[in-house]
Amino acid sequence: MNIILLLMVIAAFIFFGWMAVCGTYYLQALRVTPLALVTGAQVGLLVTAILVVNNLRDRDTDRQAGKQTLAVIIGPRGTRMEYTLLILLAYAFPPAMLASGAAAPLILLPLLTLPLGARCIWKIYRETGRALNVRLGATAMLSLWFSLLLAIGIAMS
Repeated sequence: MNIILLLMVIAAFIFFGWMAVCGTYYLQALRVTPLALVTGAQVGLLVTAILVVNNLRDRDTDRQAGKQTLAVIIGPRGTRMEYTLLILLAYAFPPAMLASGAAAPLILLPLLTLPLGARCIWKIYRETGRALNVRLGATAMLSLWFSLLLAIGIAMS
């Protein structure tokens, strides 16, 4: 596998997750806490899922154009598995945070988006090409609602 492609996915996770969340937190508190890091990871996972569904949608045209994206290299099955893993990992954090005592029960608010997350995962295995435009938007909405509920849960805890 091309290491640069893997680094691009990791960079999306880092910059749209940790850097965005922890950077914003640092500007307000002049420090970064473990909670900010965990929150940034959840946001980063879901934003990276947006990139993955975009690459899945464009996989055939990218392959025909000679572009070597991660989706081209690992194929549609691997890309769908990557997407599923990213979303499931994001959902694993709130219960783990509650179980570890790192957060109060309101940290579970993002789980209200589980039906949308499950639908995104279910549909990603059934759609191809332009039909994935809807999934791209749905994944962005999932990221928005999950993150909003996560922020509310943290603020109210």
